[in-house]
Amino acid sequence: MKKKFASVLLCAAMAVSLLTGCGSTGETQKPAESKPAAEASKDNNGGADATGSVYYLNFKPEVTAVWESLAAKYTEETGVPVKVVTAAQGTYEQTLMSEIANAEAPTLFQINGPIGYQNWKDYCADLKDTDLYSWLLDKSLAITGEDGGVYGIPYVVEGYGIIYNDAIMQKYFALDGAKAASMDEINNFETLKAVVEDMQAKKDQLGIEGVFASTSLKTGDDWRWQTHLANIPVYYEYKDKNITDTDALEFKYAENYKNIFDLYINNSCTAPGLLGSKAVDDSMAEFALGKVAMVQNGNWAWGQISGVDGNTVKAEDVKFLPIYTGVKGEESQGLCTGTENFFSINSQASPEDQAASIAFVEWVFSSDTGKAAVTNDLGFIAPFNTFADDEKPSDPLAQEVLRYMSDSSKTSVAWNFTSFPSQQFKDDFGAALLEYAAGSMSWDDVKALVVERWAAEKAAIAQ
Repeated sequence: MKKKFASVLLCAAMAVSLLTGCGSTGETQKPAESKPAAEASKDNNGGADATGSVYYLNFKPEVTAVWESLAAKYTEETGVPVKVVTAAQGTYEQTLMSEIANAEAPTLFQINGPIGYQNWKDYCADLKDTDLYSWLLDKSLAITGEDGGVYGIPYVVEGYGIIYNDAIMQKYFALDGAKAASMDEINNFETLKAVVEDMQAKKDQLGIEGVFASTSLKTGDDWRWQTHLANIPVYYEYKDKNITDTDALEFKYAENYKNIFDLYINNSCTAPGLLGSKAVDDSMAEFALGKVAMVQNGNWAWGQISGVDGNTVKAEDVKFLPIYTGVKGEESQGLCTGTENFFSINSQASPEDQAASIAFVEWVFSSDTGKAAVTNDLGFIAPFNTFADDEKPSDPLAQEVLRYMSDSSKTSVAWNFTSFPSQQFKDDFGAALLEYAAGSMSWDDVKALVVERWAAEKAAIAQ
């Protein structure tokens, strides 16, 4: 991400104070007009005259309770029925494909960026006349069509990197022969590797079971590696070529990916051959219980850390470190910052249900009740001008995202994984990583698979 974009996100964050695949089916027609639904939403905020209903297909299981609570409060306040259904981890595309064909289909759903829009454009209503779109601080973040319509509106800015326990790090820095004296010195892969391997060798002295939490490679829980970690080599390849998408990925930075992936799996609390049984929840619990010093994840993971029974990690010790892989000049690299979360309204739903769905979302991001949940329960860094300075998230990871965004010496890594060709590509990559970790696939074969599957899935989209 260029510094200009990072500064735009910073402005958004300060002003508000604060995961894709299968193609859509058939040649279905959009309703003749979606604009009336957007206009009707302004008069659909409740009361006896309120019409329509909302069916929201939620993307993230970990925040199901929050959305269900918001739905209940909105219904109580307005009388408009709101149903929340949550897709199981890693099954959103399949669930949406199944549900969208039902008579009572989702009226509010999520797409994950330009690729998601291409897959679901037959079901995306134009939202350019909604208040929600007008509230966006950076309208360039919205998903637009060739006709100038707005078909996906981002609702959160997020960041991810290596989360570390500063208490453990300070304990390490105090040891004789430590490879660094402070976190400030860990600003490239070479130093990170030296520190991590030394910490692993001294894990008993540090009172940990390993430096890194388990690299979760269980099917459906491998998204941190086949999507988030994979974003970094793609980001640098795109940057070199000055592009935002490609039909033929070279995987030019495959060795850099291997650098950090090997560091993760070889300096962990779990042996590489056992990672296929590990889920994201396992790794977050390991971190929360102080068994490890580091774990790769995003600011959304704070709830998982703080919510673990017996949690020993203090909020003030939870910090972020960029994911270094050995790329030249990475000392200036920041966190991976962006969004893949875009709300879309089902254009095939009745105008009344479209209007009700728009009104519900606008209530979430403008009412005191909704904004409190967005900030305190969902932990979102929301990109709308409806949030005041005292309504920014206070959790430590959100604060870290803001800190990195405000550091002019750091350039955020753009979220290019929204250009990944399909969920199938990511699933295939994840399966290959599991085989590699288990020792049954060479890295050269993993690299070849990534290149081949990327090209094949992109070609399938073009057909």
